Amino acid sequence: MSAAEQDAASEARRRIDELYSPERFGELAETWRRLLTSHLRSVESSSGKVLNWNPPEVNVREAERQLAAGEGSPVAGDQLEARFQELAEQCLSRGQNLHDPRYIGHQVPPPSPIAGLFDALGTVTNQVMAVYEMGPWATAVERALIHRWGEALGLPAGRFAGLITSGGSLANLTALLTARNVALPEAWEHGLPQEGPRPALVVHADAHYGIARSAGMLGLGTQQVIRAPLDERRRMDPDALDAILAGLARDGTPVVAVVACSCATPIGAFDSLPQIADVCERHGVWLHVDAAHGGGMIFSETRRGLLDGLARADSFICDAHKMLFVPALCAFVFYKRPEHRFEAFRQEAPYLFDPSAPAAADYDVGLMTVECTKRAAAFGLWGVWSLFGSRIFGDLVDATCDGALRLHSLIVEADDFEPLHEPQGNIVVFRHVPDWLRGQSLEAIGDANREIRRRLILSGRYYLTQTSLGGAGALRCTVMNPLTVEAHFAGLLEALRDIGRQVAGL
Repeated sequence: MSAAEQDAASEARRRIDELYSPERFGELAETWRRLLTSHLRSVESSSGKVLNWNPPEVNVREAERQLAAGEGSPVAGDQLEARFQELAEQCLSRGQNLHDPRYIGHQVPPPSPIAGLFDALGTVTNQVMAVYEMGPWATAVERALIHRWGEALGLPAGRFAGLITSGGSLANLTALLTARNVALPEAWEHGLPQEGPRPALVVHADAHYGIARSAGMLGLGTQQVIRAPLDERRRMDPDALDAILAGLARDGTPVVAVVACSCATPIGAFDSLPQIADVCERHGVWLHVDAAHGGGMIFSETRRGLLDGLARADSFICDAHKMLFVPALCAFVFYKRPEHRFEAFRQEAPYLFDPSAPAAADYDVGLMTVECTKRAAAFGLWGVWSLFGSRIFGDLVDATCDGALRLHSLIVEADDFEPLHEPQGNIVVFRHVPDWLRGQSLEAIGDANREIRRRLILSGRYYLTQTSLGGAGALRCTVMNPLTVEAHFAGLLEALRDIGRQVAGL
């Protein structure tokens, strides 16, 4: 090796040693701790903007600039700490601030910072899970949480199965793949039948768009998604479902599953699961429930009744990264019958799964999930539950749902706002209808509300979302921050009035 090659090899080794140095990690972790503590203190006191808005092209250009800067002179010692702080500050200053109590937007919570500390343990040490021996403690943590949450939801101890996967969409896909393979036993090996009526999926009319995506990915086709009518509270109508299933049976159309919601995304409607379960059992059809958002309600003494009948479903999902307030992504799939846990995927991988230890297969999560390399997603939930007990989740659910009721009351009391439903959970949909909008078409009122919302979030004063209801635009708040109190709701209505006057040119 030449002298130049030796120098290059030595420099490469120095960079690697610097990257993996425990001492350097400790120094940067202290900077990280200080920055995040200051950030959370500032954000929770609403000292800045909720959404740090920049146009996409501006953010991409800046991210690329920082990458290019990394190609320059090697950074070491004090320079490394200063550069790390610069980059970390940029991450914090250009993102969404979910911990600000004025964040009342998507169904994404400000996770408990303590949960984030536990989550970081798995991230730094890369506790991956396909086979038990790669992530033994991560597997144990997941299994313990599946047992505890499943039993809380009413499943019989030791007689059900579950898994954790990356997000509600993947959780729904996994459960519906299982349902497809049970309803169409040859589908995994030979594909869907080429003759006869095409299999159908019957779903809540307001089901999350991920359900239609699942139908496409499962080979059913999105046109085979039949949307069941809703009642006056936007819940699936059990009588209409019964009629649909009876009609499909007469036509000889196989039904892969019925998909109910607890709760549906638009207004947070919880289906009447006991009645829907009765219908599905009568027709011998698999019942799946998307309880991604609502599964946490079981920890509330006053709201757990919304989930009555959930344990009768053949499968259902619950997202811990929603109403259990832990970092994304941590989605649970539950099966009423434990034997169904291996129905989604029927394949062999001898390089992973050891035939000399067949009992270990029950703990090899790679047999049950789309993911082979799966991150340890549950450390945050396990840590918070182990520190505070399950009662903390009831506290969080009640704080946010009670907040939604108070926001709804303020809307009802105001003559320039129109409530569009009575909230069952923590989602509130409404319209701002001041004097300058009265008498205009519903479409015009909806368009004006969308423009008011757009200007408001760009201002950084509040963050809320929009939806369509009754064929027109509406404002939609999901009270996901347990630190949001009545003063913030009152401030939101005043901010909407203020922006509304700007839109009207008043």
